Amino acid sequence: MKSKYIKGVVLSGLIALMGLPSCQVMNKYKAPEVDSQNLFRDENPSDTTTIASIPWREYFSDPFLQSYIDEALNNNFDMLIVQERIKQAEAALGMARAAYFPDVALTAQVNQTRASNADPLTGIPQDKNTLGYHTEKYSLGIVASWELDLWGKMNRQSKSKYAQMLNSYAGRNLIQTSLISNMANIYYALLALDEQLKVTNDMIVLMGENLVTMEALKEAGMTNGAAVEQTRAALASAKASIPDLESNIRQLENAICTILGRNPGSIARSSIELQDVPIDLAHGIPAQMLARRPDVNQAELEFRSAFELTHAAKASFYPTITLNSGMIGYSTTNGLSHFFKPENLFASIAGGLTQPLFARKQLMTQYKVAKSEQQIALLTFEKTVLAAGQEVSDILYTYESSLRKNENRNVQVESLTKAVDYTHELLKAGEATYLEVLSAQQGLLEAQLNQVSDKLQQLQSTSDLYRALGGGIE
Repeated sequence: MKSKYIKGVVLSGLIALMGLPSCQVMNKYKAPEVDSQNLFRDENPSDTTTIASIPWREYFSDPFLQSYIDEALNNNFDMLIVQERIKQAEAALGMARAAYFPDVALTAQVNQTRASNADPLTGIPQDKNTLGYHTEKYSLGIVASWELDLWGKMNRQSKSKYAQMLNSYAGRNLIQTSLISNMANIYYALLALDEQLKVTNDMIVLMGENLVTMEALKEAGMTNGAAVEQTRAALASAKASIPDLESNIRQLENAICTILGRNPGSIARSSIELQDVPIDLAHGIPAQMLARRPDVNQAELEFRSAFELTHAAKASFYPTITLNSGMIGYSTTNGLSHFFKPENLFASIAGGLTQPLFARKQLMTQYKVAKSEQQIALLTFEKTVLAAGQEVSDILYTYESSLRKNENRNVQVESLTKAVDYTHELLKAGEATYLEVLSAQQGLLEAQLNQVSDKLQQLQSTSDLYRALGGGIE
């Protein structure tokens, strides 16, 4: 009966402590308000259609690029590292939540006491006998210690860890969207270099034919040696640009391999001619962009974590109720033969209440620092929001400006192509000088290279806008 009574007292005490309501004196978290009006320059759209809602496999239609993006998402080292960061955050959250429960351990003790003139157990005087009187005490039981989260300090710390875990997920999404966009941009740049190399080689062939013509005209006395050498120099200049183009192509191939987690090697690909540039890119409303962008989510979660830690620091000013030591088990003296008898069962509990009075300004300093960190996180969030709006606005204008060049660029290339043909024929007829021929050829080469650069800029703008709007998470 006594053992049942002891157990009942201990359990009742623990249940009573656990049943006390947590006196939450702090405010609940509320996300910072954001004014998304006019976040995109010179426009305030109402159409919620956005390219960010398109899965990346549909948005990027090139099969080679699709395969590389898929491989990068599985093998890229940054993605693998962020997965480990997520595991760490999840483990930290589990540890924070476990703080609600008591620390429980199994303990066993053996105490031996010796005296010279008294019984160590009863204290009754005995005849003198140096260390001749002794007693042994054995105990085995379960010991527990626990802090009651009366003011929500541990609850706030747990919520902060939860926000940090969500932050790690947003970090993974940020790396994923950036990885998709970077892969597309490098792939498009590689295709552009291929096209520029092709254009340059075609012009080298044309310049070579022109050199043959100039040499024939010299033999016929229709031109001079200066014209021949000037033509030869222009041809050599064009040829000298080939190694740089080939080197850049090789470097981009190696960069793609690194992103894929491969050793350096060649990269299979299509051509820039097969890449379609959309005329209109739906970008939705600013609120959608802010909700989808991982960096904005991260900034908001950093503020959320700082908010919870500020209130956890504030809770440190209030009293703490702790179960310093609670134990239940068996204990005997001078023998183990009847150790587990009911009469040897015992229980003990020791609790306390502590109200901080003077802690050398540690608690106040911790609170002030936490409050400052919260304000820094809020300012960082607001800065991130503005930067997101600027990025989208810049990309949209860059894309639209590049599209406006297409018509004039096409006219330029078409006219210079005709000029090259006309001056070549006029040169053979003696109606044009070699300078007119060289000027037309060099102008055509520059215009064709710029035309390739224009398309590259447009393709990369579509990729950058997809990332800036928060696309690629699905």
